[in-house]
Amino acid sequence: MFLGDRTSTTAPVYFFRTAPMPCPYLGNRVERRLVADLGKPATQAQYDQLAIAGFRRSQNLIYRPACPGCTACIPVRLRVADFRPSRTQRRILTANANLVGQEVPASASWEQYRLFTAYQTGRHLGGEMSFMTYEDYRDMIEVSPIGTWLIEYRDPEQRLVAVILVDRQGDGLSAVYSFYDPGNPKLGYGTFMIADLISRVRLAGLSYLYLGYWISGSQKMAYKSRFSPLEALTPDGWRQIDPGQDDTQLSSHTDRKPPTMLSTPRLHP
Repeated sequence: MFLGDRTSTTAPVYFFRTAPMPCPYLGNRVERRLVADLGKPATQAQYDQLAIAGFRRSQNLIYRPACPGCTACIPVRLRVADFRPSRTQRRILTANANLVGQEVPASASWEQYRLFTAYQTGRHLGGEMSFMTYEDYRDMIEVSPIGTWLIEYRDPEQRLVAVILVDRQGDGLSAVYSFYDPGNPKLGYGTFMIADLISRVRLAGLSYLYLGYWISGSQKMAYKSRFSPLEALTPDGWRQIDPGQDDTQLSSHTDRKPPTMLSTPRLHP
């Protein structure tokens, strides 16, 4: 697939399909992705166009699921102007009111990496990311062709307890990846970071917080359905959904052909 205007000086973006791999979220399923290397120079406009079309970023790569016979991964975003925290979310915000979140450049540190490895060990032991070296982690944080930064959250003793990697989009922010101290799950650091990021989107005068993909049958993705109003990318564009509704009803919004992303597609094997 080709992205580019023949009259523009912007470099074209070519898309490729990945080889089939076991799905990391749903057992007995195969994962394939549509992937492009944005590299540098990549324009913010290119990234924004792809992000609105349901793509996500990992380092210089931008990708979207293209799995045979499966449309379980649904791109979702939160409309921040209408967000009202639930009772549980208000409790979590109160419990973490002593944390200070500071926006810092997307630069890796050993302090972050120690927290990252503790999180992987405590929450995702044996997962692919649990084997990441410091160099792998540094690439995840620092390699980006667009505006990217970190928010570090510290307690009153200046101990780093949570981190989230954030991308800027034209109409919002994107929560790329987050990790936190797994030692006290009752504090709900993951929920707190999303709620705090919602406030930052509002303060920036933006409309949406992009949360990546939501998968009905995946516990790893369940937290996303606890924020509303949630919008999903459907063949008819972004539409508000209720993740609590029957799965069959929800899939009827999303299991058809994906929305047309760009004109003049050229697919390369």
